[in-house]
Amino acid sequence: MTPAQFLARIKRNEIASAYLFLGAETYQGRRCREALLDQVLGPDARENGLTQYDLSESSLPQVVDEARSLSLFAAQRVIQVSNAEAALPRGKSGEEEETGDSTGGAIELAAFLKDPLPGVVLLFEATRFEFEGEDKKKLERVRKFYSAVTDTVELHRLSIDEAATEARALARRAGITVDPTALDLLVEALGGDITRIAVEIEKLSLFSAGGRSISVDDISALVPDARSTTVFALVSALGRRDRARALALLDTLCREGEYLPLALAFLSTQFRLALVSKESGLRSPQQIQGHFSRAGVPMWSSRAEQIYQTVSKFSKEQLERCLKLIFSADRDLRSARPDDRIVMERFVLDLTS
Repeated sequence: MTPAQFLARIKRNEIASAYLFLGAETYQGRRCREALLDQVLGPDARENGLTQYDLSESSLPQVVDEARSLSLFAAQRVIQVSNAEAALPRGKSGEEEETGDSTGGAIELAAFLKDPLPGVVLLFEATRFEFEGEDKKKLERVRKFYSAVTDTVELHRLSIDEAATEARALARRAGITVDPTALDLLVEALGGDITRIAVEIEKLSLFSAGGRSISVDDISALVPDARSTTVFALVSALGRRDRARALALLDTLCREGEYLPLALAFLSTQFRLALVSKESGLRSPQQIQGHFSRAGVPMWSSRAEQIYQTVSKFSKEQLERCLKLIFSADRDLRSARPDDRIVMERFVLDLTS
């Protein structure tokens, strides 16, 4: 099930005897875990009702023995088990299960779940592996090992769009006002990592305690890694043919010692995608996002909006001229030259003329 489905069930007080959290998305995992603890134990019963195990230090049979034990102090209990993947038996290769009697406690767990003790909830958290790449097979082994646990919550990484939506919700809950462009910058700067985004929004809420709105400049100054995304702001300004803003951003890049050919590479991508959009007759950010997503090109809503702005500001002939200017600037940056900044300033002036 998805985290949203899990939270809906918890809200309806539909509590199972055991859950398995699969995946490395810690933000959603923490949110689901807190919802479960609040529903089963409430804020006042955690001290006596919550027991924590780490299977890199303890064994699964020990956890099952704890689940079978009666408590004199808590009618409702949650047993939280981290590093659940550590219980899997290992063969000689480290990847295949051992044969024989070694089951890592899976048989004991299955027997307990056939007749669970009332009031006890087991929560297994396997957060080491991702759902993609080489980790996928390892994650399936974990799922198979815990097959007796029928309620599995899959914690996939959020997409850029999903991270942006959650970031807006976090900002609302924090009671701060963030410029939409600044919020997009924050999400891009942190690679859509919602855990880091949540931390930065909490810090920004302290910064804006006086009720001020958070701007792009605030994000660039306060958020780690955001300064490197000034290049994205330069691309956006040039895409809007905003000469003054583009020159100001170029000055920032030069003062911070950024690698200017990188900015040119991003700009080349922006105008090539804009030219394709123009030739394909795409008339809105939604059409642009859908077109490139179907073609297998990753595209989130803020990026589609940037491309749409470029499409709106330039004709087909102008876009083709821009690509020629990018080629010339790239050639000049690679050749003997007095100053990268001079090359880029001339490029900005030509592009926005």
